[in-house]
This record gives sequence, C-alpha cells and structure tokens, in this order.
Amino acid sequence: MTPDANSYIEMLRKFGISAYRNVDKLIEAQKKNLDALSQSAQVAAQGAQSVAQKQREVLEAGLREATSLARGYQPLGKLQDNLALQTEFAKKVFEIAVKGAQESATTARQSSGEAAKIIQDRLKESFEEIRAGFSRNKSA
Repeated sequence: MTPDANSYIEMLRKFGISAYRNVDKLIEAQKKNLDALSQSAQVAAQGAQSVAQKQREVLEAGLREATSLARGYQPLGKLQDNLALQTEFAKKVFEIAVKGAQESATTARQSSGEAAKIIQDRLKESFEEIRAGFSRNKSA
C-alpha cells in the first residue's frame, strides 16, 4: 500500500473503523457520490440546453417582428406614422426580449436548484451513512 493509503487506514482506526471490513462500504459510498455528480451534471446540462432554446425562441420572435415591420414599412408616408410604427416595433421587440429573459432566468434558476438539490441530498445521505457507521462501531 502507498503511504497515503496507510495514513488513511490509520486515521480510520483512530476513529474505531476497521478499514478492511468497510472497504466495500467506502467503495459503494463513492459510487453513490459519483452517481449524484453525474445526475447533477446531467440536470445542469439539460437546463443549459433549455436556456439556449429559450434564447433562440426570443431571437426568432424578434426577427419575425422585424420582418413584419419591414414588410409593412412605407417610407413615403407621414413622418409621425413612421415614428409611431417604429415605436410600436421597438415596444414589441422589447417586450419579447424581457419575457424571454425572464423565462430564461427562471429556467436557469430551476435547473441550478435541481442540480444542487441532487448533491445536497447525497451529502445528507452520506452523513447519515457515516453516522450509522459510527453508531455500529460504538456498539460493537
């Protein structure tokens, strides 16, 4: 064994934990930790994809509005009419952008919360496993 492994085993013995008897439990705990990290990363990646999708939808909606304005634009009309049309266009695009930003922020917040909860739940479970292990060692 490496010096690091020996020092780790000595540390476990100080706490009354038989290192060799609990190796399978330690491996299982680390497997659960890796599974939780994997699930968390997957949720975060899905959230990022959802945010990107929302942003694409906002861009497409803005482009549709711009296309609609361009088709209906008549530069030979009255100046006030042109200004009113441009103002209405700017208002619509701004409303689309704000709504899209709110939806993207909500999606990002939800996916981040879900990803963090997976890790948090695993930490709680891990602490319970450790507590249960110490309880068994005290009674043994």
